[in-house]
Amino acid sequence: MSTTESPAKATRAGASRAWRDVLHDERMTHLIRTALRCTSSALQRRLKQQDVLYGHWTFLRILWQTDGLTQRQLSEQADVTEPSTVTALQAMEKLGYLTRQKMPGNKKQIRVFLTPKGMSLRSLIVPCAEEVNRMVVAGISAEDLAATRRTLLAVIENLSGDSEEAREPAAAQERLEAQELG
Repeated sequence: MSTTESPAKATRAGASRAWRDVLHDERMTHLIRTALRCTSSALQRRLKQQDVLYGHWTFLRILWQTDGLTQRQLSEQADVTEPSTVTALQAMEKLGYLTRQKMPGNKKQIRVFLTPKGMSLRSLIVPCAEEVNRMVVAGISAEDLAATRRTLLAVIENLSGDSEEAREPAAAQERLEAQELG
């Protein structure tokens, strides 16, 4: 331990090295899940500082790209069940982030539009995500990042052909984790 390093920091550094040793031979799925948890937790803390719930982040990102989607389209793009989407949208509407409007000629179809407040969140919370991304890639060579990107895209491709029935339990687990975090 250097003279400028606190005992707590030295302990954290030692624990970090221990985790690396433990995870070194771990299954790829466990490593991906652990990385997701770490990045989600880091983003959640930053969003919380801006009074934005982690569970709202995905919906906001989608709406910043394509405002005026139907609730069903938003649910599909977020890969969240429609009841979960409705619950999140109701909460976001109460917070003043969006409005839900029935469309003339089709009273069943409800479209979701960001309010100025919802639009303004972009300038507050996108930098949070960018900060987490900078943390994720810090100290990793461009070559290693390119290899990681290729590998993760291959993993996604390998699993993309999985049947809808087999994906549903994974999607349900992901939703549960998102609810626990949000």
